Amino acid sequence: MYPHQIDRLTAVLEREKLDAFIGTTAENVFYMTDFRSLNHGIFRAAQFAVWTPRGTALVVPAVDAPQIADAGVGVDHVVTFGGFVCSYADALSPDAQRIRERVERRAPSPGHGLALALEALGVRGGRLGLDEGNLTPATWERLTTGLAAFTVVPAAAALLTARRVKSPYEIECLARALGIAEEALNAVVQMLKPGVTEREAAATYQSEVLRRDGGLCPTCVGFGDRTWIALPPPTERALKMGDLVRFDIGAIHKGYHASLGRTAVMGDPSARQIAAAEAVQAGLEAGIDAVKPGATAGRIYESVMSATRAAGLADFQRGHVGHAIGLEPYERPKLDAGKATILETGEVLRIEVPHLEIGWGGVALRDTVLVTTRGSTGLNRSARGLVVLD
Repeated sequence: MYPHQIDRLTAVLEREKLDAFIGTTAENVFYMTDFRSLNHGIFRAAQFAVWTPRGTALVVPAVDAPQIADAGVGVDHVVTFGGFVCSYADALSPDAQRIRERVERRAPSPGHGLALALEALGVRGGRLGLDEGNLTPATWERLTTGLAAFTVVPAAAALLTARRVKSPYEIECLARALGIAEEALNAVVQMLKPGVTEREAAATYQSEVLRRDGGLCPTCVGFGDRTWIALPPPTERALKMGDLVRFDIGAIHKGYHASLGRTAVMGDPSARQIAAAEAVQAGLEAGIDAVKPGATAGRIYESVMSATRAAGLADFQRGHVGHAIGLEPYERPKLDAGKATILETGEVLRIEVPHLEIGWGGVALRDTVLVTTRGSTGLNRSARGLVVLD
């Protein structure tokens, strides 16, 4: 864990008067321990990261023990639980021996394992912040009953607050994820021509992301009369002259998400297409210009709405104009009307301006900006204007 994460978690822990954080979601466990379980990703298996200023523990299914050892996860304690059938060689390496010890000492249940981890960290009473993000009501009840010696409070919001301000390493990962998405999109733009289908465009995009060692996000590509769909799943719809093309795409790098929105047109654009694209671009740029430390999320919303309307889309409506982005594609704060949340230096925001007109088409832009001490810095490198395909 980097010093930045320690500082952020410590500050929120102290503000909330907690003795420990317990993370349950993949993102919060990763933030606290740098461990991401494929077992959890596939089967939604229970897992906990316990964080205190004195140390960190992982509580995971026994099947995760080999992955933890192989990845060299640097936590103070690993507690396993549940069944795991395996055999051991006669001569074991230190890592293999550590796996055996963790598996053979496994707890009978996740709740028992969590209690053992707290004891190992010297947390024997007080207030626990339990991330409810990956817990059903029944699981919450079962866990809190087993933690009767503690006062347990929901902590998902507190952990999101800790994650709001990004470290230099996180910003670097976010910028690279965005770079991968933009480079992959450029390859798609180069191959688009009449007759290419949405599925073919999406497949090219995904292969280009993977070629750059990026991780895949849902890929939305819409042509013509499908551009007014908010999240168009790619189909066999073929590109035709005069069609708008809308991309709602992303990529992942080292666990960090990027999101990108761009619009193109096949052949010479109509006056209406140009006007809509220019209004959306004006709104996006006004929103970016309004970003600075101390500005409110609601102020960004107002800037986008007024500029988009003034630039030609007088009836433009939007529930929000973006949000933060990081280990999750959708983080707080949300940029919506009246939101009083104050922006902080080091936050990374996704600003989006989509105009979706059912029966006509859709144009949209989405950029990512870093809040800096003096204002903001854009992380995108691709042009924002309507892309004309020929």
